[in-house]
Amino acid sequence: MTPFLSLQGAGLGLRRALMPELLTMDTGAVDFLECAPDNWIGVGGTYGDGLARLAERFPLSCHGLSLSLGGPEPLDHVFLRQTREFLDRHHVPLFSEHLSYCSDDGHLYDLIPMPFTDEAVRHIARRIREVQDALGRRIAVENISYYAAPYQALSEIDFLRAVLAEADCDLLLDVNNLFVNACNHGYDAAGFLARVPAERVVCLHVAGHYDEAPDLKIDTHGAAVKEDVWGLLASAYQHLGRVPTLLERDFNLPPLAELLGEVGYIRGLQSAAQALEVRHG
Repeated sequence: MTPFLSLQGAGLGLRRALMPELLTMDTGAVDFLECAPDNWIGVGGTYGDGLARLAERFPLSCHGLSLSLGGPEPLDHVFLRQTREFLDRHHVPLFSEHLSYCSDDGHLYDLIPMPFTDEAVRHIARRIREVQDALGRRIAVENISYYAAPYQALSEIDFLRAVLAEADCDLLLDVNNLFVNACNHGYDAAGFLARVPAERVVCLHVAGHYDEAPDLKIDTHGAAVKEDVWGLLASAYQHLGRVPTLLERDFNLPPLAELLGEVGYIRGLQSAAQALEVRHG
């Protein structure tokens, strides 16, 4: 297998329900696929074979679910070793995890937001450095959507910037989460985006959400991307450049052709950003 050195372009989340269609998909339909290693480590049989075949045809990005970077319990080094073996086996160029925690004497099966404090910065940054040492690579952390805000001595963007600097890690910026949080917590998404350190951003996520009310958006990953989020993604390219971007869809899966239409829309926005760069460059 030829190692993939980096991600580029537009990708799609690898979901088991999509496996038959993904295996027959044209190689040029997407630029990369993303999976959660937590759901694939130790999987054999038809699914394991399918994953191996896809990893030979497409660069594979990995987005973790259960490391609980901000949690109180010691990190699971057995799982970290298994994750490193998975990443190495499939020549994965990017591993990311959530800037949150999901365990406390057992898994909580949800992403719990961190308090935005200097103490929390030091705690989670230390654990990110421990993960990077265990995996033998830099990782990216993702901004999560949250609804009940814990104690905030810092703003969300100041907390995020502090963690990135203290841990010396990268950022996976979820544009939909940014839009949802800005609506729910009353801050300016464009202002947040302007303060994102572009040199740290290695990938973007985009997904659908549910409009419960004008000031309450629910991050679902179960619907098509909304127009306002597409607009914010276009703005992100202007600030960050043509960062590789993944379309996330976890349930209510439409036919693959519909998802590939959204992947194509991402590519269109990236091409428009490139043309703008050339025009002003």
